[in-house]
Amino acid sequence: MTFSIVGRSADGQSLGVAVASKFLAVGAAVPAAEAGVGAIATQAFANLAYRAQGLALLRTGTGAADTLAGLIAADPGRATRQAGVVGPTGDGATYTGAGCFDWAGGVAGDGYAIQGNILAGPAVVAEKERAWLAAPGLPLARRLHAALAAGDAAGGDRRGRQSAALLVVRRGAGYGGLSDVEVDLRVDDDPDPVTRMGALTGLWELYFGKPDPATLLPLQGELAAEVRDRLAALGHDDLAAWAGIENLEERLVDGAVDPLVLAHLRAASPS
Repeated sequence: MTFSIVGRSADGQSLGVAVASKFLAVGAAVPAAEAGVGAIATQAFANLAYRAQGLALLRTGTGAADTLAGLIAADPGRATRQAGVVGPTGDGATYTGAGCFDWAGGVAGDGYAIQGNILAGPAVVAEKERAWLAAPGLPLARRLHAALAAGDAAGGDRRGRQSAALLVVRRGAGYGGLSDVEVDLRVDDDPDPVTRMGALTGLWELYFGKPDPATLLPLQGELAAEVRDRLAALGHDDLAAWAGIENLEERLVDGAVDPLVLAHLRAASPS
């Protein structure tokens, strides 16, 4: 009923899950992740207890394969389950019970596990893996979405489309640096949820992505005067106050301006 990918970033610090399904609010059921511990997807006739139980096992240092084996062994409904697990190091692990509806299957490798059931065919999983392996340099959220989009383009859930979700965790990467939840986006009911998820990921990058130090512009001279004049035209005398209203506070840097913030300011105050 669902196709997903569980993955780890190239630097090993981010862990996450991307999932899509012909199922209302799939993000409420399938994904779970904990920074520094691991990430899990539980689907088909999903056993939601796998999420807490799997993270508890991973927290003890148990590897992905052994964590998944433990979950399955303790579950009398294992034949109808499907799941994927990734830990902070090593290969991911995937499982498809013999009772899952066709087409169902998965693949796993270093830092990822891909799985799906009631799919258009094996190309869905194969295309997801191809997209994942082709983009090691992307931020994890973008890499997971790219894999999900490739599976969707290959046919995805053969019953149709309804919802998608993206969850990424990394220590201290949440809003204001006060949580580990870096990205938590859901499209609960939409005719094209994977495409919509891509658009939301772009908005997340704008509002909550961290500024690239290499691109920052010193806030001095003519640029400082331009920023001051544009703020005044909008009724503000402080960049931080305006940025807070626009939800761009995560991109503020003392003594400099992020080009994305500047572009937003220019668009809001055309000369």
